[in-house]
Amino acid sequence: MFVQWLRQGFFGNVRNDVLSGITVALALIPEAIAFSIMAGVDPMVGLYASFTIAVTISIVGGRPGMISAATGAMASLMGPIIVKYGLDYLFAATVLTGLLQLILGVFKVGRFITFVPHSVIIGFVNALAIIIFMAQLPNFVGESWPMYAMVAGTLAIIYLLPLLTKVVPSALVAIIVMTVVAIALKLDIRTVGDMGEIRQALPLLHIPQISWSWHTLLILLPYSLALAIVGMTESLLTATIVDEMTETGSDKNREVRGQGIANMINGLFGGMAGCAMIGQTVINIKSGGRTRLSTLVSGVFLLFLILVLGDIVKQIPMAALVGVMFMVSIGTFDWGAVRTLGKIPRSDAVVMVLTVAIVVATSNLAIGVVSGVVLSALNFGWRMAKLNCQVILPEESNLSKYEDALKQYVITGPLFFGTMTHFIELFEPHTDPDYIMIDLKGSHIWDHSAVTAITKVTEKYRALGKKITITGLDPQSRQLMEAYRNIEIL
Repeated sequence: MFVQWLRQGFFGNVRNDVLSGITVALALIPEAIAFSIMAGVDPMVGLYASFTIAVTISIVGGRPGMISAATGAMASLMGPIIVKYGLDYLFAATVLTGLLQLILGVFKVGRFITFVPHSVIIGFVNALAIIIFMAQLPNFVGESWPMYAMVAGTLAIIYLLPLLTKVVPSALVAIIVMTVVAIALKLDIRTVGDMGEIRQALPLLHIPQISWSWHTLLILLPYSLALAIVGMTESLLTATIVDEMTETGSDKNREVRGQGIANMINGLFGGMAGCAMIGQTVINIKSGGRTRLSTLVSGVFLLFLILVLGDIVKQIPMAALVGVMFMVSIGTFDWGAVRTLGKIPRSDAVVMVLTVAIVVATSNLAIGVVSGVVLSALNFGWRMAKLNCQVILPEESNLSKYEDALKQYVITGPLFFGTMTHFIELFEPHTDPDYIMIDLKGSHIWDHSAVTAITKVTEKYRALGKKITITGLDPQSRQLMEAYRNIEIL
């Protein structure tokens, strides 16, 4: 089993995985530095996190080919803990974040990703594409025409080179070519080195220097819980997108556990909490990366870049990386969703647009996704909370087999908390005859609220001295009603 896992997971697509991993590593550096700055920490914290998480998740993750590292969604939540308590509390919160994710993975919460509607997933993807695009715009501030020319050149190589050959990822070629051009022509443009200091040093084991106590746990828990949920949500949604892009499956619960293990190790080596990155994942997939090897290479080569090629990395023009991220934004956005927006159900279109708007406005993926799920659930509940009732009188149907029943209510539709009030309002105990039949063969009892509603109706009739019988229950509905022995069920 281990040999087969090793062969399929690491050696089934070696050339493409190695090249795509190298491409991703180059794209990880400016992102990791930017997210470190966003969180208010040293750039090396984000770089160490990206290396540690990528290497760990390549082994313990559940979605081969997916890239995990330091992310903006997680960094946006870290500012308060840095300001109030300092860096060591961030490391401790990262370890606790990983522990919480590991627990969630053990309890198999990954399966709940199936409850995220397709309209929300599309909204999430499109919002992320917009955020990736917008995040590149500050790089143009104060820049002259060479910046624009190099971005255009990068995009030209990315899109035209595959027409000639696909042996090497076009994004990797674009980064190398633009770097050579920038150095050769001594262009005065921003480089990776301008974003922050890159020190040539290994990440070392670092136990957070905090007071380990119940009080400290209560301080860390709110931050870690938020980080755990955001990280899990983004990772599961990204895994779902990769499943669709590669037409393969993945183990979502294993991915949640893997994210937890990666963050626990990450926090002990001086890194900030991270999760899956859809931008770098798209780069990996479009560059040919498919197995765990591509993720492993991205992490290992990132460390190689830091330790050995740091001086060269600092000279990579930001224009080349901006061009690559523009490609990611264009490739990530679901253009088909825009073309079919007027053809899908209006409720789904509203959910999709609102998910995009909320994510873009708040820059918080979790808020947008949760809002989209809630809106979808409300819409579903509204559509489901409808009952049809047909009243049958003796002259309209043969009720002799029901003894002397004088009126029959035939209910169609689900019985649950959302239809409880409507169900009760269907009946007229004071004006109905002395024997009533409720036929539920076209319905189903889903919860205790429905049982309570049926009980209330029967009690009203009994209080008036009238007889009422329930018929047509399916086995599951009958089982829910069995506790109420005083209700006559046929």
